[in-house]
Amino acid sequence: MPAPRWTRPLLCGALAAALPLTGCTARPAPPRPISTISAGALRLVAFDSCQQLLDDLRSHTKKVVGPWGLPGDRVMPAAAADSARAAEKGAADAPAPTAPHSGTNNHEQDADEPDIVKTDGRRIVTVTGNRLRVVDAASRRTTGRLHLGVAGDAQVLLAGDAALVLVRSADLGAAIDRVGPPLPNQAQLILVDLRGTPRVVSRYTGDGTMVDARQTGTVARVVLRATPEIALPDRPNATEDDRLTANRAAVGRAPLESWLPDWSVTTGTATTSGKVGCDRVSRPADFSGTSLLTVLTFDLTAPALTDGDPVTVVADADTVYGTGTSLYLAGDQRWRFDAWPEPAGSPKAGNTEIYRLDLHGADRPRYAAAGSVPGRLVNQYALSEWNGHLRVATTDDRSSASAVRVLEQRGDTLAPVGVVDGLGHGERIYSVRFIGPRGYVVTFRQTDPLYAVDLADPKHPTVTGELKITGYSAHLQPVGEGRLIGVGQEADTKGRISGMQVSLFDTTDPAQPRRLAQHHIADGQSDAEWDPHALLWWPASRLLVVPVTTYDPRGRSIPAASALALRVTDGGLTEVGKIAQPQVVDGMAPTVRRTLVVGDVLWTVSDFGLQASNLSTMDRLAWLPNA
Repeated sequence: MPAPRWTRPLLCGALAAALPLTGCTARPAPPRPISTISAGALRLVAFDSCQQLLDDLRSHTKKVVGPWGLPGDRVMPAAAADSARAAEKGAADAPAPTAPHSGTNNHEQDADEPDIVKTDGRRIVTVTGNRLRVVDAASRRTTGRLHLGVAGDAQVLLAGDAALVLVRSADLGAAIDRVGPPLPNQAQLILVDLRGTPRVVSRYTGDGTMVDARQTGTVARVVLRATPEIALPDRPNATEDDRLTANRAAVGRAPLESWLPDWSVTTGTATTSGKVGCDRVSRPADFSGTSLLTVLTFDLTAPALTDGDPVTVVADADTVYGTGTSLYLAGDQRWRFDAWPEPAGSPKAGNTEIYRLDLHGADRPRYAAAGSVPGRLVNQYALSEWNGHLRVATTDDRSSASAVRVLEQRGDTLAPVGVVDGLGHGERIYSVRFIGPRGYVVTFRQTDPLYAVDLADPKHPTVTGELKITGYSAHLQPVGEGRLIGVGQEADTKGRISGMQVSLFDTTDPAQPRRLAQHHIADGQSDAEWDPHALLWWPASRLLVVPVTTYDPRGRSIPAASALALRVTDGGLTEVGKIAQPQVVDGMAPTVRRTLVVGDVLWTVSDFGLQASNLSTMDRLAWLPNA
């Protein structure tokens, strides 16, 4: 009997840019998508029994498994303290007054997002290079280090003396056809006590990959996505028909454990473990995915981590958006493949499915509603909840046009009540920002139309104005009443980019948005173009700070990395200065990943260390290397 071929969903598409094509080129052309779900048609249902859950999972997975396996995994990447923990702190640990300080550049003010650095005005906590580091902001000294003992991209959330480190663990080895058991694909959550020398209190390990997380007060909700682990027969010389038949038979034999995620929690020397119970799993009335999305809830003031009181839905999602009372999970359906290739030239259809969960205090989330809209999201900023409605901006690959839709919860359905479409024919959305009753959408192909959308009447959204300029904005940042910053790339009239640009827009008149100023960095780029956490807006000083790396197009000099500080006035942008960290590698300064303000000090964070600079003069005050 041939050896079994253990499989998780193939990641060839996602890995094409990161890995050699060996192992991916042998795969057939992407097969055609199956039928999509019309807008607003989703609703969630529970399973009557574990056997029904298994039967349904097998039946649906058989429909989407192909001769080469399953479709691809697309994940990219202040309440009161618990009384027991409060008693442990004692009077000696009462927090000192904190200096004015910035926070993470979040989408919504009442939903904190994990990042590589957090501060409460007293401490600065960073997670880089598998290490957590604590810096005293006042003395500018490192007061603690902790090796996390796990590989993978890490982020952190902060609540008082507790830090929750979230490690997104991606199993690249499982993306390639191989014999043997699946390589580990697990996320880790680490609760750290920051008092004195930082120490690990609890460690949660769960099957899957962390999609994202949100924190409201001291309560964190973490979203994991687990894909089925099924042993498929290895038949390299078989026809595709035979492989497909054998794979479907293997799915039909797979036990429930192939889908249900494992978890374990270690606190001190004690470890508890288990699986997500089938009573915790729901699904859409019409199956839409093969993954299991699990939302975990943790109160960071509790003395230890728990199983997270899991809530699970059979679906796929790669985008998380949160407010103080809602958590939205969204994912488009371009991955949905039939077993056979589609005729050449046919467009890939795809809807974005959206699930809303209701949040109450430290309770586990409650499923509230689900819906579907045509097209795909650019990121979480394409979603916005306002006055009981959800605004959604998508680009439809079938029509090469974009739209903004307004959804309203009706029972357990997110139903469409209004739409404005036809934005940017032949273009795609590069950035979106919703601000109260208004929305701003940037599309791009050769020029950059900035659309102003009036959403005051959710049933009749309208485009009120349009500004056509060269280049594009990849992120839009509000900087006061009637002012909007765009960070992106300048381009010529044919769409050829020429370097990073920061634009200041006047949106006071919704019928005539105007660009008031532009700061162009030739041959430059910024992490803020794709990661809004890299941008700092400090209203008290009207200071905008973004990381910049410039490249020599002829390759004669090494890239130059710094943090660019701009003063935003009512009508212009003025360069205050550039902050570069010490040249630590081959004469090159490290790439600045984050900036933050504590008191009158501007801090820059890189993978090599932290630098403190005077907020007014930009002069260096201290350099704290990671080593």
